[in-house]
Amino acid sequence: MSLPTLTEIRDAIRSRKICSREWVDRALNRIQTLEPKLHALVSYDGDRAMEQAEIIDEKIARGQPVGELAGTPILIKDNLCTSWGRTTCSSRILEQFAAPYDACVVEKLESAGAVILGKTNLDEFAMGSSTENSAFGPTRNPWHLDRSPGGSSGGSATVVAADVVAASLGSDTGGSIRQPASFCGVVGLKPTYGRVSRYGLVAYGSSLDQIGPFARNVRDAALLLGVIAGKDPRDSTSVDQPVPDYVAALDAPLNGVRIGLAEEYFGEGLDPEVRKIVERALDAYRSAGAAIVPVHLQHMKYAIAAYYVIVTAEASSNLARYDGVHYGYRTPNPKDYVDMYCTSRQEGFGPEVRRRIMLGTYVLSSGYYDAYYLKAAKVRTLIKHDFEKAFEQVDVIACPTSPTPPIRIGERINDPLAMYLLDVYTVSANLAGIPGLSLPCGFTEAGLPVGLQLMGPHFGEDRLLRIAHEYQSRTDWHTRRPAIAEV
Repeated sequence: MSLPTLTEIRDAIRSRKICSREWVDRALNRIQTLEPKLHALVSYDGDRAMEQAEIIDEKIARGQPVGELAGTPILIKDNLCTSWGRTTCSSRILEQFAAPYDACVVEKLESAGAVILGKTNLDEFAMGSSTENSAFGPTRNPWHLDRSPGGSSGGSATVVAADVVAASLGSDTGGSIRQPASFCGVVGLKPTYGRVSRYGLVAYGSSLDQIGPFARNVRDAALLLGVIAGKDPRDSTSVDQPVPDYVAALDAPLNGVRIGLAEEYFGEGLDPEVRKIVERALDAYRSAGAAIVPVHLQHMKYAIAAYYVIVTAEASSNLARYDGVHYGYRTPNPKDYVDMYCTSRQEGFGPEVRRRIMLGTYVLSSGYYDAYYLKAAKVRTLIKHDFEKAFEQVDVIACPTSPTPPIRIGERINDPLAMYLLDVYTVSANLAGIPGLSLPCGFTEAGLPVGLQLMGPHFGEDRLLRIAHEYQSRTDWHTRRPAIAEV
């Protein structure tokens, strides 16, 4: 059965075929039914959501104008600040933290009439690829409960795949939207760096982080991106560039499109089933008239190493603020100031966060900065130039989103290097600052979702979305839902 999309829910509420309160109540009931199995949420506030829904219903009843997302329930990742509830980043160190303000994207969602139900689970401080590093326990993949939903935005992908809500927000530092989208069989979009304000996003890797949408189809992702995109004076990295009508651009004809295929994304470590499914997706584009053009990204083999030097360095700097003094967790009965600082961080941070802080502190330390961080920054520039050269020949680049289908929970948690390699196809887009999108393109014999990744030039989201929409107009992978969605 095809489930209602974000656009369909919005249109039904606007036309008074249903009211927002009914649909919000449905979503809250879904949470109560499925949350014990999925553990996809950190918190939710049903009373506040119903109050917001009532306001929208009253406006519609009086004939007053309402926003683009009028009355539609949404969930957001719990590293986005809200002036209500808690913002924990799935960490003990922020378990009781109440943010004093709303993130820019939260303001934009609520201005557009969205009803934010609550906040989704993630790898602690967004550091992970499986949502197993959460201080509150792992989230489970709705397709197979013994599998990971990916990370770090695993909760946000899960709630869309399981039909709790039709859309959600996540953040992507090295693949944290696209990889969970692939693992959960939904659409996930990482915008161009600077396209969406990071104000109110708890920082992990400040030069890499971007906020983006999860949805069941490309049209809904385009709708949500149009709401959250745009310049914000509170974020100096957000770019003052007009926001296109992404939804209107979807139906433009796909004439003369060139899709780049880089051999660097199809080498050692790629699961044979994933390769076959992605190649079949490329055949669908050939049938639609697209040209498949070989491109070469010669520095891509250094991407994962450069990424983990840069991102851990930035994490080390960003997380220095959690010192047991300013805010967040403080250890009880410390011996002195040094003991308070060290013990608060030891008790408040999980093992993966501590690992990345130590790695980052090392590569920034005296005598090692030039050997590691400076070299990684130079490699980053080379990777960016590789993409710029490739986009002179093609409109988008296509590849697998993840080298494997969804992994089993616990399968790689004790092998950090193997876990880091799950990001091998996604980190390059963050290093270059370009947009990337994952969309469902098939299933393995075991019934596990596989995602196709498309990457485009800077601020080329409209092109990326249009090409992805063309694929979805010719296939039905995005309409398939796990059995748990029918509960």
